[in-house]
Amino acid sequence: MSLEEFVELALSFPETTQASHFNTTDFRVNGKIFATLRPEKLRGVLLLTREDQSLLRETSKDMFEPVPGRWGEKGSTYVVLDRADPEAVRHAMAIAWKRAAPKSVSARHVL
Repeated sequence: MSLEEFVELALSFPETTQASHFNTTDFRVNGKIFATLRPEKLRGVLLLTREDQSLLRETSKDMFEPVPGRWGEKGSTYVVLDRADPEAVRHAMAIAWKRAAPKSVSARHVL
């Protein structure tokens, strides 16, 4: 998966906007970040729960890895783009999007 494909996938989720913070590209739903892009590391980042992160690592461990340190301990998960399967990333990104989206937004959209 390329950086461009990650961006395109993130922007395909309903009501998503692209922004940035601390010189990092991010993707938000209703102002809340659900994914970021780390081009210098050839990684995307999904903001998941620790449980979701563990499940993804069990089922697709070569594509997903915890972000080092406290962020990873809280569920922030790297997407290793050069090993990523687009369908697996879409599934994981949908989890992150649903987690970030307010109920009023997620209720309007079936993913």
